[in-house]
Amino acid sequence: MSQIETVDIAVIGAGMGGAAAVALLLEAGFSVHVFEQAPVFSRIGAGIHIGPNVMKIFRTIGLEDRLAEIGSHPDYWFSRDGNTGDYLSRIPLGDYAKKEYGAPYITIHRGDLHAEQMDILPADRVHFDHGLSNLQERDDDVLLSFTNGTQVSARLVIGADGINSMIREKLLGPEKPKFSGWVGHRAMVNMDKLRASGLDFEACVKWWWELSRHIMAYDTKGDKSEYYYVTGVPVDGWEHDEPFVDSSREEMEAIFGGSHPIIQTLIDATETVTKWPFWNRDPLNLWSRGRLVLLGDACHPMRPHMAQGACMAIEDAAVLTRCLKELGADNYGEVFSLYESTRRDRATKVQTISNANTWLKEPEDPAWVYGYDPIRAELGGSQA
Repeated sequence: MSQIETVDIAVIGAGMGGAAAVALLLEAGFSVHVFEQAPVFSRIGAGIHIGPNVMKIFRTIGLEDRLAEIGSHPDYWFSRDGNTGDYLSRIPLGDYAKKEYGAPYITIHRGDLHAEQMDILPADRVHFDHGLSNLQERDDDVLLSFTNGTQVSARLVIGADGINSMIREKLLGPEKPKFSGWVGHRAMVNMDKLRASGLDFEACVKWWWELSRHIMAYDTKGDKSEYYYVTGVPVDGWEHDEPFVDSSREEMEAIFGGSHPIIQTLIDATETVTKWPFWNRDPLNLWSRGRLVLLGDACHPMRPHMAQGACMAIEDAAVLTRCLKELGADNYGEVFSLYESTRRDRATKVQTISNANTWLKEPEDPAWVYGYDPIRAELGGSQA
């Protein structure tokens, strides 16, 4: 990387939104490099939902079939009462999603998804061990300084660097994210114990209790070899400095014990479980300035209760790429304005509903989310 002194477009952060931006920009003919603070790629994280709205984007960069092969294809999103097991809603997915929304709905391991995204990127465009330490906006470029001593000049900079984004801080000043009052427990469960129970573990189900406590459980592989859950639990505060801490089966029992037999089996099959705080920011009034622009959690972080956080980042990447292709990188001010006007209302609506934690608890039509096509939707104006 020491030989590269100038790049046209620099993406900061090679997470799912950043990786999508690089692939889409390359496919559209732009010269782009991505800078990631992690030293290497690793299979981290746990489960994730990818709706038809985003599978259409992956179709554009040649990943749809591969992800559909790896992931699980739930026939429904079920919502159930955590104590009685009664069904609160049955939202059709599966073949219905392909027909009505134009692409499949899958659940998949984040690491598997991210590995496929990274695999299609040219190695010489991906620069690990590049943590951004400073940037300087200049007349004709942005000077990026990295913790490894490298400096790079970029014509445009896309901040895909998450909720603690340095790009966001440069735009809006330092401000810590707000603790939402919620934590989530995440676990991959012991499949032998699930199978031994003789119970039916649905491919995609959200269990609900009072105060909107919940457990979202689903397959992360099409062969049903992995089953994952994430909880949502209101708490008084988060007093740890670490991004997450270890939890325990005993803590799960204390919170969810005495519930439906399927929940008890999930707890019994839990071997290791971690606990994560959910952080928030208020909707931003500024998505770009000069040659800097934000996408994903750097711009509109949200609690995961709608399973659309990463999807919104990837939608951002698709729309931003389209705006650049439509107006040209030299007209970046107009590009960023068009991008924001296209994305703001939709991202804010999803952020608001995610934080409210009401999505699909009762019967409703999700077509405004899943039927949306970021590749063909009209640019400009509300897309909510």
